[in-house]
Amino acid sequence: MNEAEMMTDISNTKTEVGNYFVSNYPPFSQWKPEYIPEVSKALGQPPRTGQPLGLYLHIPFCRKRCKFCYFKVYTDKNASEIEVYLNALIKENEIYSRLPALQERQLRFAYFGGGTPSYISERQLRYLVDGLNQYVSWEHAEEVTFECEPGTLRKSKLETLKEIGVTRLSLGVEHFDDEILAANGRAHLSAEIYRAYDWAREVDFPQINIDLIAGMMGESEERWRDAVRRALELEPDSVTIYQMELPYNTVISREMIEKGLDSPIADWPAKRRWLDYAYEQFQARGYRIASAYTLATTKKPCRFIYTDALWHGGDMIGLGVSSFSHFDGVHFQNAPRFEDYIHALESERLPLWRAQPLTPKQRLIREMILQLKTGALDAEYFRRKFGVDVWQEFQPVYERLSQEELLRRNNGHNERIELTRRGLLQVDHFLSEFFEPELRTVRYA
Repeated sequence: MNEAEMMTDISNTKTEVGNYFVSNYPPFSQWKPEYIPEVSKALGQPPRTGQPLGLYLHIPFCRKRCKFCYFKVYTDKNASEIEVYLNALIKENEIYSRLPALQERQLRFAYFGGGTPSYISERQLRYLVDGLNQYVSWEHAEEVTFECEPGTLRKSKLETLKEIGVTRLSLGVEHFDDEILAANGRAHLSAEIYRAYDWAREVDFPQINIDLIAGMMGESEERWRDAVRRALELEPDSVTIYQMELPYNTVISREMIEKGLDSPIADWPAKRRWLDYAYEQFQARGYRIASAYTLATTKKPCRFIYTDALWHGGDMIGLGVSSFSHFDGVHFQNAPRFEDYIHALESERLPLWRAQPLTPKQRLIREMILQLKTGALDAEYFRRKFGVDVWQEFQPVYERLSQEELLRRNNGHNERIELTRRGLLQVDHFLSEFFEPELRTVRYA
């Protein structure tokens, strides 16, 4: 085994600090403040009315910070600071609504992420939505997703969410074992999961998703199988299952680095085995695999407009501290400090921090690697949009992955590149092989 093969083998077995979930391209570490003028240029163009447009709203407040969390969240903000933040979101939305590229465009989706969007009160939620809708409304959006932590919910709050147009409720369950939930720093326990889920069913959202994480601290074969059993008993419309990652900025990672400790979570073979078991159990109950992380019931229509639009090059404006946007081939991110974000908007300007314009080749790579996460690529789509045969363009990588039985080429009427089950279980580990050579070894975030 040569050095490169050895490194690949190590990355596929051990769980180490720095592992990451591939969510974009080029890597975030390459985005720079000097590219911000490209954002103004993109937003100053005439509207691209044929492209899907989405709105992401970052609500960064939580009851507790989970030990595995790597998002921008705050657990120390009081009610008045939250009010200031909500006003900043409204102001940011207003500024965007005046820009040329946003005129005459309707939102196809809206997504409330966090943090914990359900942390804010019903009064604050109505205030925020009323303020946002003055400028950009999701009244005609096909999908409005709202992430929730079970312990922050009451039935009345869920009724409010339904009234403001939420079509897809996502419950951050993560696990059903109270010891595992506590050990990993989750704010809720299992009793709150069942209470919140029952209320959500009574309110009757069109689609209810639950999140699980395979490989949390304290996980075992028996506990994972029990978690899958209990998830199946709920009969959610969809379930999203992540394999535990260890980016650098988590509590777990910091403790490992500072104390020289080995990873306290399962290795990759175990996590993939557990995810594979969940796939088998859900498929046996009539669920289909929608992506490398998501299974959806076949008893009713389940769509995922947010990822489908983004992974096909659609536009999305991200509101909130540290939020990411993608617009007309330009990535950009908001100020990562709360005070800087607020100050910019109080000064009537967008809180932009860094950006990255994409070359045509980078647009191709971005869409290709993100669509691979669904388990299959339509080669004809890339020929039409980019004028490229992706297999031929990336032939050495595709042939190597094919030889390793991670994917295969289907040369039927509609030519497709399809991931095998093994490939789907470890897709984030090989996507960087499609990166441009100079970006394969850079830090991702």
